Amino acid sequence: MGFHEYICVLGLSMQIVWALDEVTLLNPPEEPLPDHLLEILYACAEPATVQLDCVVSFETGITSTLLLRQWSCFPGHPKVKTLQLNLPDWLVYRADGIIPDSQGVLSCILLASVRYSGFDDTESSVAAQDEATLWPKPFFSRPVKRHRLCISWSTEMLQLTQLFSKKQCPLEQETVHLLSSMYGSTGESFGITKTLNPYSAEFLEYSRVKTISSPWCMFSMWIFVTRHCQEKLCGLLYHIDSHNNYVTPTLFLKQSGQLYIQMDGESEGASAFTPAFKVPLSEWCQISVRLRGRMVTVSMVCVNKEQRTVHSTAQMLEHIVVLDDTEGYFVIGGGKYIRGVEGYFGPVVYYRNGIPSHSMDDVVVPDVIRTVNLTGWLHTCQEFRLEMDVKIRGYSLQAQQGTESDTCFDAFHEWTVKDRRPSKTQCELWETTVPHRRQAAKLARFLVFKHGERRASLPAVGRALYSLSLHKLSRASNTGVVSRILPLLLQAGCLADNRALHMSSVLYSAGLGVQEQPNKAWLLALLAAQKDERLALLHLGHLHHQGLHGLPADPDLAYAYYANIAQQTTLDRHNPTPQQTFVEAVYLNNDEVLNLQTREDHHIFQWLKLQAGRGAADAEQAVARMLFWGQQGVSPNIQKAVRHYERGAVQWGDPVSMYDYGIVLLQGQGVEKDIPKALTFLKKAMDQDFVPAINALAWYYERFEQDYEQAVQLWERADLLESSDAALNLGVMYSQGLYPGKAADQCMAYRYYQKSAERGHIRAAILLASIWITGLPGCVNRRPSDALLSAKWAAEHNGYLGSILRKALDSYLKSDMFNSLLYYMMAAESGYSPAQFNVAYLCEQNMVDFLDPSFASNCMWRYYNRTLQSQNPDVYALIRMGDLLYEGQRDGQKDLFSAAAMYTLAALRDEPQGWYSLGLLAEEGYRLPLSVLIDLDLSELYLADNSLLLSTLYKRCRDSEDTDSYLPCSLALFNVYLRSFQKDYSAAIKFSTAVAVVAAPAAFLIILGVLRRHVPSPN
Repeated sequence: MGFHEYICVLGLSMQIVWALDEVTLLNPPEEPLPDHLLEILYACAEPATVQLDCVVSFETGITSTLLLRQWSCFPGHPKVKTLQLNLPDWLVYRADGIIPDSQGVLSCILLASVRYSGFDDTESSVAAQDEATLWPKPFFSRPVKRHRLCISWSTEMLQLTQLFSKKQCPLEQETVHLLSSMYGSTGESFGITKTLNPYSAEFLEYSRVKTISSPWCMFSMWIFVTRHCQEKLCGLLYHIDSHNNYVTPTLFLKQSGQLYIQMDGESEGASAFTPAFKVPLSEWCQISVRLRGRMVTVSMVCVNKEQRTVHSTAQMLEHIVVLDDTEGYFVIGGGKYIRGVEGYFGPVVYYRNGIPSHSMDDVVVPDVIRTVNLTGWLHTCQEFRLEMDVKIRGYSLQAQQGTESDTCFDAFHEWTVKDRRPSKTQCELWETTVPHRRQAAKLARFLVFKHGERRASLPAVGRALYSLSLHKLSRASNTGVVSRILPLLLQAGCLADNRALHMSSVLYSAGLGVQEQPNKAWLLALLAAQKDERLALLHLGHLHHQGLHGLPADPDLAYAYYANIAQQTTLDRHNPTPQQTFVEAVYLNNDEVLNLQTREDHHIFQWLKLQAGRGAADAEQAVARMLFWGQQGVSPNIQKAVRHYERGAVQWGDPVSMYDYGIVLLQGQGVEKDIPKALTFLKKAMDQDFVPAINALAWYYERFEQDYEQAVQLWERADLLESSDAALNLGVMYSQGLYPGKAADQCMAYRYYQKSAERGHIRAAILLASIWITGLPGCVNRRPSDALLSAKWAAEHNGYLGSILRKALDSYLKSDMFNSLLYYMMAAESGYSPAQFNVAYLCEQNMVDFLDPSFASNCMWRYYNRTLQSQNPDVYALIRMGDLLYEGQRDGQKDLFSAAAMYTLAALRDEPQGWYSLGLLAEEGYRLPLSVLIDLDLSELYLADNSLLLSTLYKRCRDSEDTDSYLPCSLALFNVYLRSFQKDYSAAIKFSTAVAVVAAPAAFLIILGVLRRHVPSPN
């Protein structure tokens, strides 16, 4: 036999030997079952061991391998072994005290393998394997195990110990903190809604029900009133039942400053009384209401610096007081039916089943109030305001006398020094100014001499300080200037410029150029929000939504802020101003969108205007939309927009332009109101089946003609065509009982609101949120988290937020990175996800090194992380957050499990970088958790060869829709194939190389001999 034939026979015999190692699970169950008879086919080439394991994966990312059976295998024909599958009880049965709970289990994999070299559990010892995935049943779908034997005494004692050591009532709070933080109330119809549930414990619930008609409880609230009630009554704390009636307890504040207390009875109706004392302004006061059967005691303790004022009154009612605290809902501040108090609410506590024994002398100001130190700020601010007021009056007197001096100094200083004579300065005492307030004094003097005393008010000085601060910031190139400008912002805020308060709050919250001070940031945000500053309301809503800076996560409190700005958003959109801009979610890593940004003198806008003049309806619409709403970098100009609407409607007959022109004529926006002309264009647009025009005509018939039948007919028609406005208006008709032939139906109204909100209507989202926050008896359960998200979505369409975003984007396009970061940070701290992304992106790029590297690193971590908390984060943020976790950016420790989770989320959204990064993790030796593979629908590869997993990941990367990823993913896949080939055929390659090396000399001699035979002799 020749050498070549010998090699072929050897290779064939090795293939035959290798083919004898085999194992197969013939009938694995789909889920863990008790006493399942499992059949396993197995064979081996040499004496080996067959092993059956159960690989369990938990939600924590931990994987545990449980050995089930082992038996010996001897060479021969394949055999089938039948065995009883004895899985752990906690995988099969319900937890019952003896069997532990297993809710954290994700899956169980049955793994059968043929192993050599004893029982060594290494990959090299496994000759063949097969696996099957078992999916555990839900808890209540599992069977209950019937224990055949009595449990041991030790097990029973252990059960009893666990039973009695557990907290029996973890949620049974007899002291309920209705508000544990602070709330800035604007005095409008917005407040905090709270509901209570019945007790779970039978004894406590029995006691509560028994005392409904004879309550023995106490309500305590802290209040800081900044302005007397402007209505007849203002809301403090009140209880509304399912029939929308005020019930026990109801606390209002009257115009006089006195309290109005109302208690509800069973059949006798309600009783009300007014204590003689008044709630003072600008002092923290604790108001307590104690209920003892028919006796109602109202107490008030006010704290002003170190002084305390105590008031108390008791009232014996003629009827029994009724209080069912699980009926209806409680409201702190304003609500649907009453405006709230202007000021600040501190902690509000309800003692459900008793009255604390401490006296009024023992009242302690809560930590949260002392931490914020509102009174300290107001005292310092008041001193500054008095000083500036004196200066304005003094400068006004100088202006009247015609005297003005640029500086306050002794004009005869040199002469007096020379002759040593005492001199009298030209400056009055009121002109002296401490250095950090000198700029404010100069502005006050400038305003007085330029505009007179009437226009040189404290708010005018505040606005001037804010403008000066913005001017200085616009010239800054790094964060070093912030610490010098911040005092000007604080002084402007003290002089009633709420924009300055919000900007200062953002700087302290983010630590941009100053030391991060969360409590100071919270105080400034409260001050601005209480004065109805829109972005400050958004900021506080975000803080209490996410529970940032140590503040409690409170969806009801967050909703109170979001609902306020959401309501303002609908009003702002009906009254557009140059200070408002359409909110556009522009991501700085999206070059395609950035290239679409334009302005009035930009070639894109000029080209659109040219096309519009030539009769292109789409261009006419685009130009008018940009001008009306201020989109894509164009400044809003309603008058110019109306002219484009008119041309598109009159000259081109475009239904969209006819509708827009009809609407501005109907509302008188940018043009004189002309209802007949508006109707003409709206009807023409409707004749071309333009759905918004159908809705607008229906609105006209309902509002101006009171023709509800015609309005409803048109709205029903538009609703069938997916109009969000039509669905909203039909909901309003049902809610107000105006739908022809039908009574008021709040449930039907709710369904239409929900339909309209799903179609993207802002006002519908607000109405939907107002239902979710309280619930609708018999129709909708209370859903505070959904109410919060709905109101937040509506609030983030506010035009003043859009203006901040536009300033940030314009600065970025001008390469002014510092101001771009500043404005994006103002929006980011308000919780707007695209702005959070852009802040992180700017910190990551850190062009021209305008940021300190440590700040930039922390900034990336903070804002990419916050971006991920939004409902639909940008995939780039997922990738970068995964990279930061992989690099151990936060604490120097790599978190590969979390990094893999980030990459997985990106991969599930068809982001090739996600697949690629997961492949890199696997290449580095990290075993991807089973939970990750389950999410990727690759659970069958958990125990597969690593090269198979890598090839699958890189194939998914290559086959994504992103053409730019094709080449790098293909190269990575080729590298996997190359290494796999090298691994599988390394022995053959080495043998071939050795044969070539050995045979080369002999072959060379043979070839040389042959050549010599054919070479003719020279002789």
